This record gives sequence, C-alpha cells and structure tokens, in this order.
Amino acid sequence: MQLVRQKEKLTMKRSRSGTPRPGGGRGSGRHRPVCAVLAALLVAAVCSGCASGAGGQSGDGDEHGARPAAGPPGGPGLGAGPGQLAGQGGAPAGLRENARFGPAVRAALAKKWGLDRPPLIAPPSPAVKPHITTREGFEVDGGDDSLPPVFTTVPTKDRVVFLTMDDGDEKDPELLQMMDELDIPYSAFLSDYLVRDSYGYFLEMQRLGVGLNNHTLNHPYLPGLSYKEQKSEICDQQAVIAEQYGQRPTLFRPPYGNYNADTLRIAKSCGIKAVPLWNAEAFPDHMEWREADQDLHPGDIILTHFRGRKDWGGSMADLVRAVMKTITDKGYAVARLEDYV
Repeated sequence: MQLVRQKEKLTMKRSRSGTPRPGGGRGSGRHRPVCAVLAALLVAAVCSGCASGAGGQSGDGDEHGARPAAGPPGGPGLGAGPGQLAGQGGAPAGLRENARFGPAVRAALAKKWGLDRPPLIAPPSPAVKPHITTREGFEVDGGDDSLPPVFTTVPTKDRVVFLTMDDGDEKDPELLQMMDELDIPYSAFLSDYLVRDSYGYFLEMQRLGVGLNNHTLNHPYLPGLSYKEQKSEICDQQAVIAEQYGQRPTLFRPPYGNYNADTLRIAKSCGIKAVPLWNAEAFPDHMEWREADQDLHPGDIILTHFRGRKDWGGSMADLVRAVMKTITDKGYAVARLEDYV
C-alpha cells in the first residue's frame, strides 16, 4: 500500500490539534433573508447613493503564507435529502438570484456584510462539464483512468474559483444568512462525527443549494487504515449522507488530503466520481498557496473549514470577508463546484 507523503508539519499540527480537524448557490428561489432585507437595503442604497463596486480589479494580494510545495497524493498540502448534492446535475433554480438585483442593492448587501464591493457574478455554468484527469504527481501505484480523478484545479478558461468548506465543526447561523444574501456558492465536505449532533443545520444549508459531500465518518489518516477500515469510513459516510439528505454524494475529499490506491478504489466502489483537493487555503487573516506564484488561477479550488473563534480567532463571517476580498480584488468570481465537476 502506497503511503502518501506527509503534509507540512505546520499544517498537520493545525489540522490535528485536539480532535482531528483539518484546516452554492441557493435553494429553489426561497431567499428568506434576502427578501426580508431587500426593501430596506434598496431605500438605504438610494438615499446614500451607493455605488455598485461590481467591477473587480486584479490586485497583487498581500495575504501570502508560506509556500506549500505541490507534490504527490496528499503530499504537502495547504491545511489539513432532497436538494442538489455533488454531481447531481445543475444548480437549484434560485442560483444567482441576487445577480438580477440592481447595482445599488448588491452594493448595499455587500456593505451590510462588511465587503468592500459586491462579489463578482460568475458566468453561466458550462453546458458540458470539463473533462477532469488526475493532476500530475498525484497518481497512485497501480492506478488507471478508471479511478476517480484527484485534482486541485478544474480545467476552465472561466475566471472563476471554487470555495469549499471541510469538516462541519462550526454551525454558525450567520454563515447561512451571509452566503444566501450575497449569493456566494460553496460546497461542504462533511465528517459525521462533527455533524451528527446538528444534521438540521446542514439540511438547511442543502436547501439553500449547497452540495453536501463526503469527508469520511471520523476524519482519520486513511493510508494508515486497513482496506476494511477505509471502506467503513468512506462508504458508511456515503450511507449516512444519503439517509439524512436524500442523495449519495459523488465528490469525496480524503482527510488531510492523504490517500492511497485502496482509498480511490473504495471510493469508486461506493459511488464517488471525483476527488477534489485544493490549490489554496483560506483563513480569516491570510491565504496559503500550493503554487510557487502564490496566486489564484482559473478553476482553482479553495479550501477552508467550518471553524470559529475558538479555533482561529475569527468567525465564519470574518473568514468569508477575508477570502472574498482576495477573490474579488484579483478579478475572480466564485462558481459552484458541482456545476463544473
């Protein structure tokens, strides 16, 4: 069994402290928070003469962490029911609902949530999803094209990136409202041991259009487990998500980004089609990068986590403000990962 290289010590330390924790569109037109505030925001925007701020300018970016080198599978990384789930087709009908609002309303919503400017609007999702292959250097011994591809960037010319959140420890209601009002898509990768006490929180997230994906039952280091143990972690989590949320995910992210050939074969056997890792990781006060240029690229997947002040000195809203500043300043929009994969 091929063991993948150990991740950076700093990253693993952060990921494994205490209980193991590493580092959207909206629902079918039911934007309760948005509908509740639109009238007031529009009045405020008109009265104050809010500018749209919709155009993003490419920026240099000052949130550079230590460079995590790109490497083989799980090697030096960057951090540790009903509705639409990963790979289950197009986005819910309400996706990009806020894109129909005028510049003044979008500017007022951004101001409400502490953003310098509104998030850029992603282009329509591709009619045909890109063909995705395993990133060079991330292959496994004995692997072939039949295994789910492991990748850090989606092949696209669209100036979009993808925001993903792991684990499920922090259940912040403000996050649901913020992402819904601002129409920022994101995808969740859930570990059941952190989610099972609050399935309803993620059911509401799913209703708002967020894909709920597999991150194992208990967040173990998979290459250290037997085949049977890995199968339980991956396939039993498939069953849990199907029971709680109505559909089995087709996207899987191994904890810490670590996996081997058994991991991919097992994942395939229980319905996984793709293994998205990440090319950058977001924190409330900085970004960490996989590539040497320490920058975003079209199709990059960004990792962050469901965490709060007890873990990193900031709320989920603080995290979103920070990562959206980086994304928007560099001229990117956030797209829905499930629309491309």
